[in-house]
Amino acid sequence: MAINTLMQRLIRRIERFRGIDAIARPASGSVSAATRPAPVKNLLSGSWLGHQLHPILTDLPIGAWGAATALDLTAGEEGAAAARRLVGMGLVASAPTALAGASDWAETSGKDRRVGLVHGLMNAGVSVLQTGSWIARRRGHRGLGVALSLVAVGIAGVSAYLGGHLSYVRGVGVNHTAFQGRAGEWTDVAAESEIAEGELRRVLVDDVPVLLTRRRGSLRAISAVCSHAGGPLDEGTLDEEGCVTCPWHGSRFRLSDGAVERGPASVPQPRWEARVESGRVLLRSA
Repeated sequence: MAINTLMQRLIRRIERFRGIDAIARPASGSVSAATRPAPVKNLLSGSWLGHQLHPILTDLPIGAWGAATALDLTAGEEGAAAARRLVGMGLVASAPTALAGASDWAETSGKDRRVGLVHGLMNAGVSVLQTGSWIARRRGHRGLGVALSLVAVGIAGVSAYLGGHLSYVRGVGVNHTAFQGRAGEWTDVAAESEIAEGELRRVLVDDVPVLLTRRRGSLRAISAVCSHAGGPLDEGTLDEEGCVTCPWHGSRFRLSDGAVERGPASVPQPRWEARVESGRVLLRSA
């Protein structure tokens, strides 16, 4: 049977296993509470980076453990010390990687949360096995250490498949504004009199949803679909600082330029230019 078929069957079973929700829901709530402060969420989400942090960090432990396994299989005793150090480096890198992944996972639900939990538990198991490998190597039991690392790398491969499924099949963590069209021409969207101060109004520009509002007399417009998970920003809240908060996961964006003020979003909202002609509001891509 093809690997693809086996993995898809595994994923479908995980997605349908509602029993795991008894663990996933409270765990997700705990992570959400721990990462609620904006500095924490921004750090772990990669809001400061303009790109999600977790995918970048995963290369560090995977790379270190993969290199250690390569030395184990090709260098023998001559590469034993270097392989042990690489296993240790992977363990050090796995901690921040897990924290960033947990922060992202806490914003998921349903099938994605179930698959994400299994992905995280498998990675935790990998870290336990690699810890045992490092200890065994340190005590001179190289054969046991190599065996533990080989098992860990195999589990990591399955876990990576689940992570890829979440990102590339389910679209978790992708920029939901990436494929929105741009409007180079000014487009009439509403009467100026219809846009009240502080009102979050959803308008369409060539089928692209745009959030239009008036802030201290000036018209502001950013894409209405939250870049993080596609939430409707027009159903969010506008604060005194001129930022709109997504009603789904709490991402916060500046209306003036679409910049991220708080994660889990890591990508700014596309900004739109606005002007008034003959009492009508016109928009175009900035």
